[in-house]
Amino acid sequence: MSREARVITRSDLMPVEQYAKERAERRRALLPIKKLRRIDVGPHATFYFENFDTMWLQEQEMLYIEKGGEAQIADELTAYNPLIPQRGELVATLMFEIDDPARREKVLGELGHVEETVYFEVGGERAKASFETDVERTTEAGKASSVHFLRFRLTPQQIARFRDDAVSLILGLSHPNYAHMTALQPATRAELAKDLG
Repeated sequence: MSREARVITRSDLMPVEQYAKERAERRRALLPIKKLRRIDVGPHATFYFENFDTMWLQEQEMLYIEKGGEAQIADELTAYNPLIPQRGELVATLMFEIDDPARREKVLGELGHVEETVYFEVGGERAKASFETDVERTTEAGKASSVHFLRFRLTPQQIARFRDDAVSLILGLSHPNYAHMTALQPATRAELAKDLG
């Protein structure tokens, strides 16, 4: 099955007409899981940890909204499959969500290369996030993008400690202008542990 293979295929997607009928219920059913997979760090950073189900829903939403038909499907699969975590890793979309445009401009202008400072600390040992390198997320002027795609690859030892509730688990950023961290709640920790295989 595609879920176990951690890849969405064409056969996993519903016809848009069928999805339209089930859309409200499917979105409602995923809300509790999405809530567990959302982690706020500091005043502006929000991590959305992705998995097969969140990416499946995102693809269905894009097909429903854009109505690109069969021609759109290959592009959506190419865009979203890399955001499904493989065994031993977690994948997150990091967003800096600031409503006020002037404030957003100021904050992002001070966060150049912030993606290089993201980490999980598992029992005192840090696992730094890797990030996409095909798209530059910091301008020449030093302004950071408001969206970053991150991957955390954990060692077998870190995975074992991740699953041990007695071991501290912290998600953080160590940027000079945004040094914040948060400890994961037990329910979120248990949910994310499923991604590790």
